[in-house]
Amino acid sequence: MKKYIYLLITLFCFSGTFAQEISNFMRRQRIVSPEIGKSEVTFRISAPYADSVKINGGFTPTVKMETRYGVMDIPGNLDLTKDENGLWSISLPLPEPELYTYSFIVDGVSINDPNNIFMQRDGTRYLSVLLIPGERTENYFETNERGNLNQVWYDSPTLEMTRRLFVYTPYGYNDSKDKYPVLYLLHGAGGDEDAWSTMGRTCQILDNLIEKGLAKPMICVMPNGNPNQFAARTLMIEEKPMDREAWMNNSYPKSIVEDIVPFIEKTYRVDAKPGSRAIAGLSMGGGHTISTSLMYPGFFDYICPLSMGLMVRDGNEEQLKQYETQFKELKKKGYKLYFLACGDTDFLFDSAKKLDEMLTENGLKHTFYVTPGGHTWANWRIYLNTFAPQLFK
Repeated sequence: MKKYIYLLITLFCFSGTFAQEISNFMRRQRIVSPEIGKSEVTFRISAPYADSVKINGGFTPTVKMETRYGVMDIPGNLDLTKDENGLWSISLPLPEPELYTYSFIVDGVSINDPNNIFMQRDGTRYLSVLLIPGERTENYFETNERGNLNQVWYDSPTLEMTRRLFVYTPYGYNDSKDKYPVLYLLHGAGGDEDAWSTMGRTCQILDNLIEKGLAKPMICVMPNGNPNQFAARTLMIEEKPMDREAWMNNSYPKSIVEDIVPFIEKTYRVDAKPGSRAIAGLSMGGGHTISTSLMYPGFFDYICPLSMGLMVRDGNEEQLKQYETQFKELKKKGYKLYFLACGDTDFLFDSAKKLDEMLTENGLKHTFYVTPGGHTWANWRIYLNTFAPQLFK
């Protein structure tokens, strides 16, 4: 009898919970989107009262558009077809393996795919994600041995703030007594401390490379490169007024070396030597990488600016001479790897070529890794996959 009563109570609790959950989905038709097949991918969205639904993403045909960076190839729109139930759909040939973002445009309004739980935040925008399996993307998926990603607060006397950064620790770190090398990985303009782990798939890439024995187990520190922010704007913390003078005086690169690195080396089991420190960054973070390595030559043995170079106006001989002096000092202090990467259609490709020329003319051994494409996460994930195995060798 007692077992019977217990069973009834259990079923009642379960059914109540189920009813509560299912109430959130009442009148909702189950829709699969995106649906990845062997040769095509199908997108669907229910919009019975819409007159027009389009899709726009990294896999749609591009159109040329005038931007502030000049004429660029921008993803175009494709029309979806509506059925008698108000379900709009489109089937496209399966794109090349890559991580793509996309959105629907319903009667002129851009919205995310409500049936796709895989999303990424790019600054102030949230976008739906399509991840196509293949050789290029094999390191973007979860692996068996996964590290941890922690959100950590630290004091920054240089910027007079308590700030947040993300720290990846590799599989086995918590059970090990070993000391680890550290990669300081910097985001671009419009990003924050969440950018590399979300859009860059940093944790997945490092997990895969380490598990395969292609990269040394390492800690990866991803700070916030906006010196007026305490943390990403998603935390709703009021930002400090932008101090343009401090920005121009490289206060953030200074805070990397004088605030962030000491905090990491005090808090984590770290091999606190130049040979166990790497710094890399994309776009604005590439500029921070260049500035930090020149301001503190010999501090990082591994230097990897991505999609960035020397921003020197033609005829500015004084600035070129200053750079030349700094790079000669960097060469004198020594380093183990200088990895410069950029897409051949990137609007900053000319600046990367200037940096390549400066390094070559002054005898600094380096790699200039040029890929097809522009200023995109598709390239930056490739760069991380490429230079991470070369670190701490």
